[in-house]
Amino acid sequence: MIIYTPPAPASSIPLIDLGDSRHSDPARRAAVAWEIHKACRDIGFFYIANHGVPEALMRDQLEQVRQLFALAPEQKAQVGIGNSFCRRGYEPPQQQTLDQGSPPDLKESFMLGRELPPEHPYVARRVPMHGPNQWPTQLPGFRAQMDAYTGHMITLGRRLLSCLALSLELEEDYFSDGLAEPQCGLRLLHYPPQPPQASFNQMGAGAHTDWGTLTILLQDQRGGLEVRNAAGQWLRADPIPGTFVINLGQLTERLTNGLYRATMHRVMNDLGGQDRYSVATFFDFDYFHQVACAPSCAPAEGEPLYPPATVGQHIEEMARRSYG
Repeated sequence: MIIYTPPAPASSIPLIDLGDSRHSDPARRAAVAWEIHKACRDIGFFYIANHGVPEALMRDQLEQVRQLFALAPEQKAQVGIGNSFCRRGYEPPQQQTLDQGSPPDLKESFMLGRELPPEHPYVARRVPMHGPNQWPTQLPGFRAQMDAYTGHMITLGRRLLSCLALSLELEEDYFSDGLAEPQCGLRLLHYPPQPPQASFNQMGAGAHTDWGTLTILLQDQRGGLEVRNAAGQWLRADPIPGTFVINLGQLTERLTNGLYRATMHRVMNDLGGQDRYSVATFFDFDYFHQVACAPSCAPAEGEPLYPPATVGQHIEEMARRSYG
């Protein structure tokens, strides 16, 4: 159990302008990659601006999330995650425990992914986390918004991985072999106000590191995300309008042999009586892609810290632990 202690003011989570990551001048692209390199080594979290996702789409995404969780309990139950063979749909509060040993997390969520037809090979084989989404019929604009947002997240995820490759002194297309069938899971999140009767060390999301490759977080203006730096201090990742928060998961730590960090973070529900909404996008390689130490991160002698593992093996194991 990681006991809750108040965070320090945010002072060391960098804001990176992605504008030059598409520049024709390699030196300009390399300069962006260097900023990402420093952030990934120092803390594993950073904000991004000039990312190419329209701000209107970001605002509409959060509004659709708010409307979704405002539905009646019986309406949300109609699209419950238990109806889905590929882990898509509504998940009630206190179903997940991210900080093992603490009480369950005080959040409700809705899981989405790439909409795949029945004839897709991965759907036909019942590959975990691949298949159709569930769509609440009470929100007629919900599907179109989610599809548009997912498309932008796939584009942004590919762009970030190109930057990540360059930051590791690899070719910008180094990761392209693992992106023929990228995974792009959206978790829509609602954190109610922290109840006064909450159990000891119970919060919106307990302290944890993300499991996959990259997380792209869209958060509203309520705040609540907290990040632990290398000194063990908790920093507030306060919202910055028009930006996303990016953090690295355990698979990125694995492929960089620990050079880049999967950083501990948590969400403390708002203590002022307000609800918090966010969208976490988990962008990952193909389910069957094997993640191994990148050549530029290999130790001079001996074996890497982590053995190779497929994306699916790792994420499924972490899901089993998280959901008991």
